[in-house]
Amino acid sequence: MINRNEKRQTICERLQQLGYEREKDIRLYGEEFHLVSNPVPDGDGFAVEGISRRSVSVRRVRIPLSLVHTVKKEVALGN
Repeated sequence: MINRNEKRQTICERLQQLGYEREKDIRLYGEEFHLVSNPVPDGDGFAVEGISRRSVSVRRVRIPLSLVHTVKKEVALGN
């Protein structure tokens, strides 16, 4: 059985494979970000830190929960 930390690490790795990784440019919640961190656990979800193109400041942005839930299901099924 996978312990909680291993499960979180696996989810973070999968989120990176989906494009939420350091040095990537993404559009999230209608705003463009240049990511400066990999995903990290944040409360019930996961977040990344990125530089907002609009305000040119570093912000922590939560990854959409719908995506996190999908990845959690993948991990639980062992895919």
